Amino acid sequence: MSRNKQTIETYLDGFRKNDHTQILSCLTDDIEWTVFGGFHLTGKEAYDAAIEGPGFVPPPQLEVVRMVEEGDVVMAELTGTVKRETGEVMRMSMAEVFRMRDGKICERRAWVIELKENDYR
Repeated sequence: MSRNKQTIETYLDGFRKNDHTQILSCLTDDIEWTVFGGFHLTGKEAYDAAIEGPGFVPPPQLEVVRMVEEGDVVMAELTGTVKRETGEVMRMSMAEVFRMRDGKICERRAWVIELKENDYR
């Protein structure tokens, strides 16, 4: 496994454990995070504050469907679940684009689709 893919695996494992220190260790100081339809932020402090999204109870359950790498970009398809504060469980499908610099994530671009009926809807 490449250095970049290993960083992504470590990063995702941090989310699975709700381990902020592990997550942040995978990021550059000037990290940019965009969740399309949601938000855009810059910097580790802002990132740290957004790890536990409002209305959700960590940690999420995340599974990698596939990961591909070209140059300084790693793309990952993920599926997952996360509990809402109301007790309901949200199922989701995600596409993530990670831009890497020196083995760390310097940009994360995410598309998160809530699944309400089945595996594609």
